[in-house]
Amino acid sequence: MKNNFQTAIEEALNSAPERKFTESVEISFNLKDIDLKNPANRIQEEIRLPNGRGKPVKIAMFASGEMATKARAAGIDIIDPSTIEDLGGNRQQARKLANSIDFFLAEIPHMGTVGRFLGVVLGPRGKMPRPVPPALDPAMIAATLKDTAVVRSRDRMTFHSPVGSREQSLDELTDNAFAIWRRVTGKLERGAGNIRSCYVKTSMGPAIKVVVIE
Repeated sequence: MKNNFQTAIEEALNSAPERKFTESVEISFNLKDIDLKNPANRIQEEIRLPNGRGKPVKIAMFASGEMATKARAAGIDIIDPSTIEDLGGNRQQARKLANSIDFFLAEIPHMGTVGRFLGVVLGPRGKMPRPVPPALDPAMIAATLKDTAVVRSRDRMTFHSPVGSREQSLDELTDNAFAIWRRVTGKLERGAGNIRSCYVKTSMGPAIKVVVIE
């Protein structure tokens, strides 16, 4: 399978014209013969990519005081906890925030407030914040998340995940894609037998089919 990914990714890169920005490379799955109405069958995985995501990841934290200072020093955007209720009342602004940030963190005391006012926006996007205990440096969590891809099927048979960016080498992208493939198929009852099709593409380029071996 790894060679099949390499072939497809190479074709995807060659088929996509150069852009003025760094495109992401994505993988998409189309499942078959599985009931995703049953939450137990859904894919919900966080995968540490062996070669990272190849481009900066945006992380924000609901924090104040000393924790906010630590987070800011680690390059994490700070969201003042006193603004959570106002954000919750402005659905458009909340959606804009949710779409602009890859991962959210929160001090434990703010988790309930975030859930109450922003859960309806963050929850469906799989972006509810990770709680950060008082003794933990948020920089440690951020360092891990910068190499993490989130794969969520929810109740949909088709879903996708970032693999990396065009700035990475073909080998790096192949390793990343194969790591995602192994994790996803490892969670499926019939493994690759539950994959109807798999594609790779750049953000703006054509989707290239990966030859699936069951």
